[in-house]
This record gives sequence, C-alpha cells and structure tokens, in this order.
Amino acid sequence: MAIYVYFDGYRQSDLNLKAAYAIADMISRETDAVNDTYIDSMEKVLRLMTRTDTEVKLMVTVVRWNETDKRYYVDWSKARGFSQVRTNADMVTLANRLPVMPNGERVILIETEATYVPPFDVGIQTLALDNFVFTRPRFAPQVAWSDS
Repeated sequence: MAIYVYFDGYRQSDLNLKAAYAIADMISRETDAVNDTYIDSMEKVLRLMTRTDTEVKLMVTVVRWNETDKRYYVDWSKARGFSQVRTNADMVTLANRLPVMPNGERVILIETEATYVPPFDVGIQTLALDNFVFTRPRFAPQVAWSDS
C-alpha cells in the first residue's frame, strides 16, 4: 500500500504540473484580450486535467520588467480559489523566482495549488501541491485583460 500511495502522490504532482504548463501555453497563444469567463474556463481545465476531488486554485498574472526601476510590475492578476491576487508589492519577494527579461518584456505567471490526500495511512500527510510556472506571450507582445 505504501508503494501505491507514493506512486499516486507523484502521479498527482505530475498531473498538477502538466496542467499548469498547459494553461500557461493556452494563455500564451491568445491574441485577443482575456476576461473572467476565460479565467473561469482555465480553472475548469485545471480541474479536468488534475482529476481531483479536492479544491484546486489558479492564479494568472501578467508580469513585466522595467529596466529603469530594476523591478517587476503586475499588468493584471486574476485568481480562482486563492484569497488574493498578486500585486506590485508581491513582485519584490518573487523577483528571485522570475526570469531575467529585457526592458518592457512580459511573462505570464501561472500558479496552481491542489491538495493531495493519501488514500491510505502510510505515514504521508496531506500535501499542498503547488506550481509556479511562467511563459512568454507567443503571438502578441502581451496578453491583455478585458472586463467585458
């Protein structure tokens, strides 16, 4: 049973990571502005790809680098399940996790979280499986936000 639980935990972690990369890839290909409906659909994709009964969380943030200020700024951030979205203040603490970019460059930051509950008690506690992935917009200089 222990081998099954260890394998299942790694499987769930891998599914979560693949879902985060898939969502990042989908958003990076957008040439039109995204909106709340789009983010809701990405949360559904996350839930479908992770195949979990536990709560899943998704945060999408577009981050840009300003060479003059030597810091990252948030263009926009939307969350599903997380209590808060990312702010410019958060970028100071996340700076060491973000890529080196030229002035004005943007990346799409995807953060996901799901809870893994082991099916059997073999000494593994319930785990929060979180992911932090980023990618560049592919076909446009940025992914814009629309309130409509």
